[in-house]
Amino acid sequence: MNASSSRSAAIATPHDTATAIGAGVYAHGGNAVDAAIAASFALSVTYPHNTSIGGDLIALVRTPDGTIRCINASGTAAGATDPDGLRGRFGSTMPVYGAETVTVPGALSGLAALHQAAGRTPWEALVTPAATLAQEGTAVADSLGGAIGRYLDRILDDPGMSAVFAPDGTPLVAGDLLRQPELARTLGTIASEGVRAFYDGDVGSTLVAGLRARGSVLAEEDFRGYSSTEARVLSNNHGAFRVHTSGLNTQGFLLPQVLDAGELLDVTDRHAGAMAALWVQANRDRDRLLSDPAHTHVSETDVLDAEHMRDMADRAASWVGEPFADAFPQPRGDTVAIVAADDEGTAVCLIQSVFHPFGSMILEPRTGILLHNRGSFFSLDPAHLNVIAPGKRPGHTLMPVMVTEGADLRWVIGTMGGKAQPQIHFQVLRHLLDGSTPLEAVGSPRWIVGGMGVDHEENALYCEADVSADDRKALELAGFVLTLVPPHSEMLGHANIVQISSTDSTFTATSDPRSDGSGRTMTA
Repeated sequence: MNASSSRSAAIATPHDTATAIGAGVYAHGGNAVDAAIAASFALSVTYPHNTSIGGDLIALVRTPDGTIRCINASGTAAGATDPDGLRGRFGSTMPVYGAETVTVPGALSGLAALHQAAGRTPWEALVTPAATLAQEGTAVADSLGGAIGRYLDRILDDPGMSAVFAPDGTPLVAGDLLRQPELARTLGTIASEGVRAFYDGDVGSTLVAGLRARGSVLAEEDFRGYSSTEARVLSNNHGAFRVHTSGLNTQGFLLPQVLDAGELLDVTDRHAGAMAALWVQANRDRDRLLSDPAHTHVSETDVLDAEHMRDMADRAASWVGEPFADAFPQPRGDTVAIVAADDEGTAVCLIQSVFHPFGSMILEPRTGILLHNRGSFFSLDPAHLNVIAPGKRPGHTLMPVMVTEGADLRWVIGTMGGKAQPQIHFQVLRHLLDGSTPLEAVGSPRWIVGGMGVDHEENALYCEADVSADDRKALELAGFVLTLVPPHSEMLGHANIVQISSTDSTFTATSDPRSDGSGRTMTA
């Protein structure tokens, strides 16, 4: 965990090397978007269990005029997707890993869109540091080393994964040198040719051929036809503040839903048990409605109307428990959050992911690109809104957050956490609104309901061991069975914050102690 203050610019990421690379961009005249893009590429090298250029991206970007925009770079299912064929093989549930879970990776298109929207540093200068890092090598971080150990059997099953993370059959551990020469070459090509090399060039062709050899039906046409989009920003007043996040196909709507429903509880009912009950209900709304609005025409208004939230609050206040499942070990590490802001008024919250740790567990060996498993979030139930279909985007867990006070930006907040991202945002934001410093907000004990991934029971509750006795008692009285995890556990996500002071506009950048990250500020 690290925080620093300044009057010029700030960035925080979950890996110190990526933070340093972003800060270096500031030092050479770049703005917040430039710094975030460079850090994103660096994280694809240093934190590959969490993110990759073979994953997706959702971002909020604020320009100096105060406009906040959303870049949705979630990828689409293959045009040749056969839902009936998948049901014949897998039943009603998509597999968690494998070629069938790979959708068109959207991250690079999203980074290019961000650069076009607000960047000013030449593209090549933003990609080259990551290419150099991949070629020369970087020390395996604690989080990555732990993930390699936990998923070693699957890593050894994939030739590309094993060559990178367990060369000669020996798994890398924290402190070892991680070199990725194939990825370095790919990044060098993207630096010089732009993202066209990925979506309509040799990199993409090689990647598609490798995926098809593994059984994927993705085709070069799917890559050529893909582009990130500018999507709706979901903004909601909360007291003196306005909370901004991403709309559908992301789960961003859960944050304003629970913020508002929580305010409807009587003060005496605003305890951890009632809040957990609100999250069970919100998670059910997500699982019912989260889908691609271009294919379903569903709207956030279905769950953000006053009557629905009043009903949620009433049920939470009288919640006495339901048949709850015991928790079980869950995937950790799936996403990175990069937050950056500068004194020109530019800011970005960039959330990038491979979904589950190491994504699909496929690393295409000729390109060095690790592929996400975002398609595992699709349903195979033909009656479900999120059922897989050709060209459709899956429901998405990524959700960037910005908070404004009047015309001023106050906080840029991002977190890892899969399905639990709204809950982590909620807890961090409540600490900030109650007067906590960013360090206190990200470092405070957490609990989450329902886990992070697609294969977790909705009522499993994970609780850090240093959560207060009063909160633990309230959770248990509400009928939840607590699974205790160590304090500051990555199992409960890692968040990053940039804060702009309301008194003197000083920047503070803070990284979560649950990651290997840092926050840095730069002065002009």
